[in-house]
Amino acid sequence: MSNIRPKGSDETRIFIDNEQDIIKIEDSHARLLEKTAIACLNSENIKIGCEINILISDDASIRRINREFRSIDLSTDVLSFPMVHMQNGKILSTEGDYDLDEGLLLLGDIVISIETAGAQARQYEHSLERELAFLASHGMFHLLGYDHMKKDEEPIMLSKQEAVLDKMGLKRI
Repeated sequence: MSNIRPKGSDETRIFIDNEQDIIKIEDSHARLLEKTAIACLNSENIKIGCEINILISDDASIRRINREFRSIDLSTDVLSFPMVHMQNGKILSTEGDYDLDEGLLLLGDIVISIETAGAQARQYEHSLERELAFLASHGMFHLLGYDHMKKDEEPIMLSKQEAVLDKMGLKRI
């Protein structure tokens, strides 16, 4: 896997793991997920090296994860598990979790259900690539401390996601 760096950063590592076999994950999908994560970091002017883990799963696995870690017995499209306390793109705690061997801030984990991504791509009549980038950006902005569940933050988070995707050439049709 390539190691794409955000502007101004010494290094950022994005690890992508595919645990499902419903939809073939192409190298181009992995590169798109990496580019989306970096674009989100750049949009928030994050200049330190980060480590981000993205897991591609199926509906059954994401439901199990949702049940285990959030006590919600439902499948969903994307889950985020931040490891740093952030709000609106700003680190609130200097006690971030660092990979001491690499000196990277462990930003967190994102889980995407490829099954739901495929269904939503068909529902919204756009490509799987656009849906994967949307879900990756959604997960990234949660890691960066945005919360669409707060009414006043929902339009901010959505506009940030769409701005990143527009810049990547994945404008909503």
